Amino acid sequence: MAGQDGSSSSDSDIEFCTLGMFILDDIDFAGTRPSVKNILGGAASFAVVGARLVAGKEHSRSVSWIVDVGSDFPTEVLEVINAWGTACMIREDNSRLTTRAWNGYGVNEKRDFKYLTPKLRLEPRMLSDAQVFSKTFHMVCSAGRCVSIVQNILERREALRREGKAPSRSQASERPFFVWEPVPDLCTTEEQEKFFIATRVVDVVSPNELELGMMFGQTGWNEESDFGKDCVKRILDSGIGPNGDGHLVIRAGKDGSYAFARGQRIWLPAYHQPGTSGSTAVIDPTGAGNSFLGALAQGMVTGDRTPAKIIASELAESAIWKGALEALGKQSYVLSSLIFATVAAGFVVEQIGVPHLSTSTDERELWNETEFTERVRLYTQRLYRTLEESPQKHLQIN
Repeated sequence: MAGQDGSSSSDSDIEFCTLGMFILDDIDFAGTRPSVKNILGGAASFAVVGARLVAGKEHSRSVSWIVDVGSDFPTEVLEVINAWGTACMIREDNSRLTTRAWNGYGVNEKRDFKYLTPKLRLEPRMLSDAQVFSKTFHMVCSAGRCVSIVQNILERREALRREGKAPSRSQASERPFFVWEPVPDLCTTEEQEKFFIATRVVDVVSPNELELGMMFGQTGWNEESDFGKDCVKRILDSGIGPNGDGHLVIRAGKDGSYAFARGQRIWLPAYHQPGTSGSTAVIDPTGAGNSFLGALAQGMVTGDRTPAKIIASELAESAIWKGALEALGKQSYVLSSLIFATVAAGFVVEQIGVPHLSTSTDERELWNETEFTERVRLYTQRLYRTLEESPQKHLQIN
């Protein structure tokens, strides 16, 4: 596969691939601060940042995506992408403009969105053979398109296997993880039945709390309400994943995230919590949900690396955590993946656009001047304390 630097990427090392689009964003903060333009964005960029944070420098080329470059593509944006070192397929077309969009923020982080130039949607047929054999896939799309993407990817994998073109690694024969982010405009009651069909073909479905509420005819979702509990029950009863053992992950912004599966409920607080003065490090929530899911997906297949070992070490003395790992069994990777996702989103909200990547004097990789692994450690230490104080608030596993 052609990378951003013209080199080739091995066909056996792709762990994450997004079908989200690359977009240059204009962001309007409704007068609370100056508007900005030409910001590197789109679901693809932010999902890749999340996966790249988890993968680390050593495994940066396990993260794969496609960037469509138009005649107006800024050189400085390309420099940022190149610095990440991902397996990025750049497609140039000077006959069109780069996909651009407007984001407007209102009360409670409610986002309005519209395209400013024609969009170029990614289809499974556009993926290279290496990308088709990714261990995880991230999608932001309608329910109908979600089903089509999953079917097409699985069919292409099978066809390549028959042709003897599958990677040699043993996992190539396994079903990949599919993480689906429903497109906000189609989180409506009219789409509900299609939504239930789509959830049965993915491993993770993740609306935010506003989108989930709208899917069931309300303005938002709250776990404590009868309505909120009924939403979760209906989705789990309908089934998530081919075997019914998938997860509903609800992204709730400053209130953290909730993950539900049959017999499981997990709540994790957001990385950034208000200080005693009410101040917070949160600048702009754009892309945080995408990065959350990119990190979640990458975390599901990298449980034997340093970030996961840090979590295991910090929570080694927690009987609550040990019990949760045992109860989840083969799906215990979900717990560490949710922590990675939370930490990744914490990086993204600290500025307008993507976090800044740099290298320390001793060659350590820094994002916003800190290491991802160090933030995983800090967050896990905080989690240990609250787990011991109020375990039922965090984990309920039957």
